[in-house]
Amino acid sequence: MAARLLLETGHRVVVHGRTQARADAALAAAAGADAAVIGDLSTLREMRAVAEQANRLGGFDAVIHNAATGYRESHRVETEDRLPALFATNTLAPYVLTALIGRPKRLVYLSSGMHRSARLDLHDLIWTRRSWRGAEAYAETKLHDVLIAFAVARRWPDVLCNALEPGWVATRMGGPGAPDDLDATHRTQVWLAVSDDSAARVSGRYFYHHRLRQPNQIAEREEAQEALVEACARLSGVALPG
Repeated sequence: MAARLLLETGHRVVVHGRTQARADAALAAAAGADAAVIGDLSTLREMRAVAEQANRLGGFDAVIHNAATGYRESHRVETEDRLPALFATNTLAPYVLTALIGRPKRLVYLSSGMHRSARLDLHDLIWTRRSWRGAEAYAETKLHDVLIAFAVARRWPDVLCNALEPGWVATRMGGPGAPDDLDATHRTQVWLAVSDDSAARVSGRYFYHHRLRQPNQIAEREEAQEALVEACARLSGVALPG
C-alpha cells in the first residue's frame, strides 16, 4: 500500500521480497515499481545480499524498514546464525540494512503499540535463558526498532530518521477484529518518507497517524540506544557508521 501510494504520487519505488516468488508478487501488486530486491531477512547472509542489491541500484532518497515477522511463533525458531528468527528479522535486519545501504535522506522504521509494554533485556536479547513467549519477544523487537531509529537520528544529523506505529489493523497478524483503520497504516510511512510538511521534516521522533506520540521511555535513553547498537554490532559483525 505504501509502494502504491508512492507510485501514484510520482515517486520511483523499489520493493522487497523474501523469495523470488514473493518479489514477483510485490512487483505485481505495485505495478510500475522500478525493481525488487530479494532476500530472507532472517539470515545475516541474505541481509548483506539485500543491501548489496540495493546499493547496486543507486542512492535512495528514503528507505522504509517495514519487513517483519509476527508474534504467533509458539517456540523459539533458530536461524542458520543461531539467532531467533523473530529477533533477526525484526531487530537485526533493520540495523544491518541501515549500516550497509548507502545513507539516504530519510529513514522510517515501523514499530508497534506493543512496544510500550516491553523492557530492554540486554542480558538475553536472543532468548537463550528465558522461556519463549512470542508476544513478549515481538514487543521487545518493536522497542528495539525505536531505539535503533533514535540512535541513528543522533548519529546521522543529516538524515531525517523517525519511527511510527501503524495501528492494530486487520491483517493476518492483527486478525479480523482489529479496530484500527487499515487505510491509515501506510500513509504516515509515505508522509515521513517524502513530505515537505514541516511536521514531517523532523528527526528522532515517534508517530501514529501523522501525529507525534510518546514512545516507551526506554527508547529515549541514549545509554539504552547505544547498548542496543553495540549488541547488534557484536551479533552481526557489522558496525554502524558514525
